[in-house]
Amino acid sequence: MTASAANAPATPKEQFLKLADAYFDQLYFPCNPTLGTFVGYHQYDAQLEDFSRKAIDAQVAGLKDFEARVSAIPAAPLGPSTGADRELVLASIRSTLLTLETIRPWEKNPDTYSSGITNSAFVIMERKFASPDDRLRSLIAREKLMPSRLQQARANLKNPPRIYTQIAIDQLPGNISFFQHDLPLAFADAKDPALVADFANTNAAVIAALNDYLAWLKSDLLPQSNGDFRIGADAFSKKLLYEEMVDLPLDRLLAIGRANLRENQQRFIALAKKLEPNKDPKDVLLQLGANHPAPDQLLATFRATFDSLIGFINSHHIVTIPSTVRPILEETPPFMRATTFASMDTPGPFEKHATEAYFNVTLPDPKMTPAEVEDYMHAFNIGTVISTAVHETYPGHYVQFLWVPQAPSRVRKLLGANTNAEGWAHYCEQMMLDEGYGQPGSGAKDQHEASLLRLGQLQDALLRDARFIVGIQMHTGAMTYDQAIDFFQKEGYQSKETAIVETKRGTSDPTYLYYTLGKLQILKLREDLKKKQGAAFSLEKFHNDFLRQGFPPIKIIREAMLGDTSPTL
Repeated sequence: MTASAANAPATPKEQFLKLADAYFDQLYFPCNPTLGTFVGYHQYDAQLEDFSRKAIDAQVAGLKDFEARVSAIPAAPLGPSTGADRELVLASIRSTLLTLETIRPWEKNPDTYSSGITNSAFVIMERKFASPDDRLRSLIAREKLMPSRLQQARANLKNPPRIYTQIAIDQLPGNISFFQHDLPLAFADAKDPALVADFANTNAAVIAALNDYLAWLKSDLLPQSNGDFRIGADAFSKKLLYEEMVDLPLDRLLAIGRANLRENQQRFIALAKKLEPNKDPKDVLLQLGANHPAPDQLLATFRATFDSLIGFINSHHIVTIPSTVRPILEETPPFMRATTFASMDTPGPFEKHATEAYFNVTLPDPKMTPAEVEDYMHAFNIGTVISTAVHETYPGHYVQFLWVPQAPSRVRKLLGANTNAEGWAHYCEQMMLDEGYGQPGSGAKDQHEASLLRLGQLQDALLRDARFIVGIQMHTGAMTYDQAIDFFQKEGYQSKETAIVETKRGTSDPTYLYYTLGKLQILKLREDLKKKQGAAFSLEKFHNDFLRQGFPPIKIIREAMLGDTSPTL
């Protein structure tokens, strides 16, 4: 390199790449060390999120500084891919500012603290990225900070919504049990006696602090929990814009959600009538729900779907599966059970050692009555088991995770959108059946069972449609909590148990419309690309090209694959 070249001012692209690295290394991960551990940056393993007002104010100031610096870099010279990365970094900054300054979960949601510290221990426990002693040393460092974080909760929480305090209370026994049983068992093979003794002390202190926190929530905070969980129309719109790059007015979005709900209801009713002409479709739904595995066979039932799903994907050229390694089935960790039925836990994009992926399934609570267990298990009927397996594993979340190493940049490996990740997984549920999976000889033993699989897929689609509408309506004040439960049952065709879990989730996950929203955007992108490419269109190539972009908002993928800025919906 010549002296003049070495002294030349950095190009806008070089400036941005350096600034993006600084954002991650100086602010994003130092403020989110648990996330750092998850993605594979183990320099953060001994640190813990700080919710003191001083730390929150410093984070807000840092975010505003980075927003100004990134905004000052012109987008045009960056090119399409790096220009999209610039938008992703700005969106991440603005979303975090909206969360800290406007939505304020640190002030409103007690579960942020108790489940937060539990998760910070879980990410060290779950994957063996270092020796037991080394991981235990990091865990002890985190545990020493945990009681102070629960004290920060007492200082920060002001008039939270009652449902948030109740959810935290419901989750806490699972959190406490995790520290009492799961953690000590996971580190039973640690060798250093001094380390083991230190852990016994720090772990006991955390258990005591959580028990105190639970008592305080019940005696002090719950009576003062009269706040509003609704974030309001303005914050809802901004959250969608920053996190999903969707700028449609809420009334237009609501119309789209309602139209999809009606379409799926009509398809469900028509298929139910075809199956059982003399029965009400809701009775056919009850019949479908009753067709489920025994609770103690649920994990094995999910595991048994892998062979047929993988075989179909390969034989029908659906998408390239970059690895033959399969995910591990396990019961959902205790602190996640109150608001989820199933989830996929993949290793972070920079994890070099512990690369296992876990497919979590929530089994019925042992405290449930037999009637409650039966109601709960309706969510795992013959159709929704397949739909869930497709969503979480093949070709849904797990396959998308396997493509992450091919994402074009560090930004794309770390920042993304729920409309992409959840939209892709939800799109796959419908796409796989549309392409022929679940027909006799391919996932179903006869045509009757094939119809049940489609009913299950439609029931899951209706669940996501109900989330779409409930999220907007609850958080803009057009629907109460009880009305939302009723809506999930009557319009979303869900059991009461499922309706309650889903409504609880919606109080703190307002934009969980992203499943249907993302699926509809992907379907439109596929159809528009088909029109453009004609006979040259390949479904497998479409899926591969989609997945190699990382998981940014569909707007960014649309521009990359179509080369234009036409509407995503």
